[in-house]
Amino acid sequence: MDKYNKTKIKPIILYAVLVVVLTFVDQVTKIAATGLKGKTGVPVVEGVFELFYLENTGTAWGMFAGARYIFLIITCIVIAIITYIVVKIPFNKKYVPLYISMVLLAAGGLGNFVDRLFLGYVRDFLYFKLIDFPVFNVADSYVTIGLVILIILIMFVYNEKDFGFLPFVKDKSNEQ
Repeated sequence: MDKYNKTKIKPIILYAVLVVVLTFVDQVTKIAATGLKGKTGVPVVEGVFELFYLENTGTAWGMFAGARYIFLIITCIVIAIITYIVVKIPFNKKYVPLYISMVLLAAGGLGNFVDRLFLGYVRDFLYFKLIDFPVFNVADSYVTIGLVILIILIMFVYNEKDFGFLPFVKDKSNEQ
């Protein structure tokens, strides 16, 4: 095994383990939330936050309900792209936030993928009643946090040269 493979295998294995563990946590919370089915919301913080079970056949906020197979295909493509990026990310401190973002995005996508694949819907159960925010789940939280991190990194931390490890990002610093 050459030096490149030795240095790249650890972060790839860690990525896979973290995605599986986070997906497991998401699934455990969804299984526990299934006990709320048929009940009205269970207040955690009265008037602010409650547990409220909902079966969502769509995407965020129930949009595009019934497009299960399209979501399954898109999720596979997105997770493949994320995994490709993780394989290409240089293994150093500078890219740890990007790595974390990719792990969260993949775990969130996989968590909801599992629900759609085996149940035909996503189990949502977290509800901020105070602001009447749509019901969501742990996987949705992973995706949201991962996207926020990614947006901050792209806007304020990394520049185009920092993504030069990706073959589809052209370094324009040498162009005139």
